[in-house]
Amino acid sequence: MIFQVRKNSPKAKIPAYALEGDAGLDLFSIEEKTIRFGEVVVVKTGIEIELPTDTAGLIWDKGGLAAKNGIHTMGGVFDENYRGEIGVTLTNLSRKPYKIGIGDKIAQLLIQKIEHPEVMIVEKLSESNRGKGRFGSTGKR
Repeated sequence: MIFQVRKNSPKAKIPAYALEGDAGLDLFSIEEKTIRFGEVVVVKTGIEIELPTDTAGLIWDKGGLAAKNGIHTMGGVFDENYRGEIGVTLTNLSRKPYKIGIGDKIAQLLIQKIEHPEVMIVEKLSESNRGKGRFGSTGKR
């Protein structure tokens, strides 16, 4: 499978797996930004992508940024036919501002195979052992 990337900025770093066997490619910032508590920002990466057929690019948190600084990704699905720049939407869930620098890892990109099932309208769904239970319906333990 081939994943194509185009740099549209000299500051851009090509997405890379930090270690062999990693699921996600690290994405890097091309700009400096400070994210305050509760703020939502889009951080530019300076790259454009062409995903393989029948895949999607999913943007996920970097574990360290989330655990240590409360930085969380939002709205991170890129369809295979998208050709624009990858912008990473971030929010700060901590109480202190977080400063992003040029070249900093800001998120990770997972490239995942996607199925395209046909939609069928029905009058009734089949029964299951869970039914319509949600949000803790299976208990705490």
